[in-house]
Amino acid sequence: MSRVGKKPITIPSGVTVTIGDSALEVKGPKGTLSTPIPNGVKFKQEENSLIAERASDDQAAFHGLARALANNAVVGVTEGFKREMDVVGVGYKADVQGKKIVFSLGYSHPIEFPLPEGIDAKTERVNTKTSINQYQLTIMLSGIDKQKLGQVAAELNRLRKPDAYKGKGIRYADKHYKLKPGKTGK
Repeated sequence: MSRVGKKPITIPSGVTVTIGDSALEVKGPKGTLSTPIPNGVKFKQEENSLIAERASDDQAAFHGLARALANNAVVGVTEGFKREMDVVGVGYKADVQGKKIVFSLGYSHPIEFPLPEGIDAKTERVNTKTSINQYQLTIMLSGIDKQKLGQVAAELNRLRKPDAYKGKGIRYADKHYKLKPGKTGK
């Protein structure tokens, strides 16, 4: 029994949903998204809501998945999604130049990361309250496709994974990182 799949999706004004055989197309003020519909799951539209139905109980997992993907598409075309990444480390820099981000992450060369279509980035310096006034750089990613935004954030994190001892690297802003003590720490 899928609790997620049973919830109706409210469709705000200005959003149109086109139900196809194998895909659901959602158009809104921020753009257009298409999500696949798994076999055994069907959508029906009633007034200002979209309801996912399944053919049998064997499709319970796909029922919740299809509803979640459709809801993410509706939220994406109306509000959009945001993800923040922190660049922490002495000398670590990031600069947005058009449709690419140029990083200086302690390697012998700068790293150029091309942004995919539909993903935008901005950088902002934040003063962190530590014993010394250390500046931290925040990269704010935004887009309408939640899956693509998460993939870009994961690829940025992989460029320089956070160090376990000092925490230097590209980190998710909303994730808490526990640091290991060094040799002298107990």
